[in-house]
Amino acid sequence: MWRDLLAEVENVLSEHGFNLRKPATNQEIKRLQESVVLKLNGFALPEQFIQFLMTVNGLDFNGLVIYGVDKPLLETEVDKEIHGFIETNEIWYENEWQKQYVFFGDSDIALYCYDLIQKVYLELDKPSCTVMNTFSDFNTMLKDALKTRLE
Repeated sequence: MWRDLLAEVENVLSEHGFNLRKPATNQEIKRLQESVVLKLNGFALPEQFIQFLMTVNGLDFNGLVIYGVDKPLLETEVDKEIHGFIETNEIWYENEWQKQYVFFGDSDIALYCYDLIQKVYLELDKPSCTVMNTFSDFNTMLKDALKTRLE
């Protein structure tokens, strides 16, 4: 389960004097959901991603970034940089062909996304966007991404 791996990430961070971000609030998640529907062509955030945000509002660990609630949608100021879900997807969408994906995170070598056409979660090679891995759901994709960064 990704929660166990996230606990390992938290241990590594605490050894270096850092900690995980706080969870997103229900109101922040609601704002994100509404904005995503409007800005990403009616896409509904998967419940598993919402559960992640309710645990930690985004992650930046060892080269892996999982997007969080965008800064303008937050109730309180944050001192750590957040890679916002909507703003980051809008950047990826500058390439027309990438609009078939909804991006949840990235690393130095991979993009973690949902293919709107194939209806499957993918790990894409960052430079070439060839499929490196296919996942049945967000949780499995997140678990694999975290595991890779903890090795």
